[in-house]
Amino acid sequence: MRHTLLILSFIGFSLAFTSCREETKTKEVVKEVETKKEDKGILERAGEKVDQKVSKEVNEEIDKIDKID
Repeated sequence: MRHTLLILSFIGFSLAFTSCREETKTKEVVKEVETKKEDKGILERAGEKVDQKVSKEVNEEIDKIDKID
C-alpha cells in the first residue's frame, strides 16, 4: 500500500510540474537582399558633384565675359 501511494504521489507531482511547461517554437527566416555595388567611393561621388557645380559657375562667368566684349 505504501509503495502504490508513493508511486502515485510521485506520478502526480511529476505530471503537475511537467504539464504546465510551455514549449516555444521559433522559426528563423533568412532573407537574401541584393545590394547595388558602386565602383566609386563616397568621396569620388561628392567630388564629381562639386566639380559639376563649379564647372557650371565657371561657364556662367565665361558667358558674362563674352557678353561684355
